[in-house]
Amino acid sequence: MKWAGGKYSLIEDINAKLPKAKKLIEPFVGAGSVFLNTNYSKYLLNDINPDLINLYNIVKHQPTDYITDSAKLFTSVYNEETRYYQMRQEFNDSEDIYERAVYFLYLNRHGYNGLCRYNNSGKFNVPFGRYKAPYFPEKELVYFAEKSQLATFTCDSFEKVFAKARKGSVIYCDPPYAPISKTAMFNSYATGGFTLDNQIKLASLARRTGYTRNIPVLVSNHDTEFTRDIYQGADMTKLQVSRFISQNGSTRLKVAELLALYQAD
Repeated sequence: MKWAGGKYSLIEDINAKLPKAKKLIEPFVGAGSVFLNTNYSKYLLNDINPDLINLYNIVKHQPTDYITDSAKLFTSVYNEETRYYQMRQEFNDSEDIYERAVYFLYLNRHGYNGLCRYNNSGKFNVPFGRYKAPYFPEKELVYFAEKSQLATFTCDSFEKVFAKARKGSVIYCDPPYAPISKTAMFNSYATGGFTLDNQIKLASLARRTGYTRNIPVLVSNHDTEFTRDIYQGADMTKLQVSRFISQNGSTRLKVAELLALYQAD
């Protein structure tokens, strides 16, 4: 999956900070880059976006059918603006989980910048991306299907996922990032968004889980005054890798990121 804030480029930094454990728990799994590039015995992978989790469960249980049906949409006939908006409407109108999963991958690869965005009514509203030949990730789907046999996928709040954690696990959190400015807050991966109060609540829960329950928690976020304040008491690492923020290429800024580790001595 294309995914805003995907962690593929930061895997080495994240792996260097993740403690050893039997199970990795991700309350905000997103595109699954950490899951796909780590080697734990078990995984609990969660996201608040039901379309994403339904897709993952279908790939886990019906990989051959899913790959066959999804591949049909990756032809020049479907890489056209009018057809894209037709498919987007069909996705928004559909209540069939399997059908939505097939459309979801199509929209992810053909939509603008790989965004996943919904309006206040819960309708997917990303515009057409105008790519010459969107890539169909067949090999990646096959690998995901194989590795997903080690995983359980859920669609719950991050609070419920933390409550399921037990000793022997480690939690990695990659929430929608805190804004670097008042105009830079994008959090519409799913209907409802992720507020500053949610950021504070997650930090508090991570602290309590790491130090009181003795279950290590690693959190990634922007490196800002706000995040350093809410992550006080954690072992914080500033990453040299930067992320481009803003759609306007002439005003893009490089923003440092932060890893905050809560782990009892």
